[in-house]
Amino acid sequence: MTAPLRETTPEPTRSCRYGTADDFDMEEFWTGAAAFLGGTANVIMQLSLRPVAYGVMESPVESGRITVHPYKRLRTTLTYLAVALMGTDEDKRIYKEAVNGSHRPVRSGPDSPVKYNAFDPKLQLWVAACLYWGIVDLEQRLHGPMDPDTTEVFYRYASRLGTTLQVRPEMWPADRAAFDEYWTAELATKTIDPRTRAFFNDLIDLKMVSRPLRVFAPVQRFFVVGLLPPHLRSEMRLSWTDRDERIMNALLRAIGAVHRRFPKPARLFPLNAYLWDMRRRHRLGKPLV
Repeated sequence: MTAPLRETTPEPTRSCRYGTADDFDMEEFWTGAAAFLGGTANVIMQLSLRPVAYGVMESPVESGRITVHPYKRLRTTLTYLAVALMGTDEDKRIYKEAVNGSHRPVRSGPDSPVKYNAFDPKLQLWVAACLYWGIVDLEQRLHGPMDPDTTEVFYRYASRLGTTLQVRPEMWPADRAAFDEYWTAELATKTIDPRTRAFFNDLIDLKMVSRPLRVFAPVQRFFVVGLLPPHLRSEMRLSWTDRDERIMNALLRAIGAVHRRFPKPARLFPLNAYLWDMRRRHRLGKPLV
């Protein structure tokens, strides 16, 4: 039993070259472009958990607000992904301290409609699960199915998406079957209220960037709608047809076919660039988040 990812056109599976999670080479596995393609859809998945949504929408840390500083927030989020999955133990320690400093004031107040605390490991577990699900979904759409061994090894490796912050190792579901049960049960409980839906629609329509860049909003909306799990698509009141699905899969297969021919630095961009930038900023004593 595996996590309920979308059906894709059958293709030869990518064979496993890794014995254990410690052997896993993320730089050979990952597609940097996926961070752009799936970023907004993944944010919606994460924020479908109401305490996470209200923690973001009510955060007093203005420098981290995506509606005020979208490019800075993009840098912070993608840097976390790069550090968690490609960084050294020292990179993770340094960035954890920086993120913890940003998270410290993010907690619900007396007037908040839900209780939240950015240090809550259960909330962080859901966010990490969304990141993992999104990575696997897009990698298989771009490059075809992974063989079961690679799938399981990467699953164990991906626990660092949570353990880089406050998720304890034992909280990460033990295997893919356990993750499937966790994901299916948790996803079914997610609802999107009107305030959060309006916030999401502003993100999808690029309301936080300058007007000339909003010309890309229809493309963004197409990818966001297509990459959301059907339950959340329904909660967002978005429509999606079989024809849309065929077009989406064809586009992603074409992107993947071109992308796999790039040299490694180009394949990993922008994640490798954000990891390099984090190390540079740390050396220079500049803020990391």
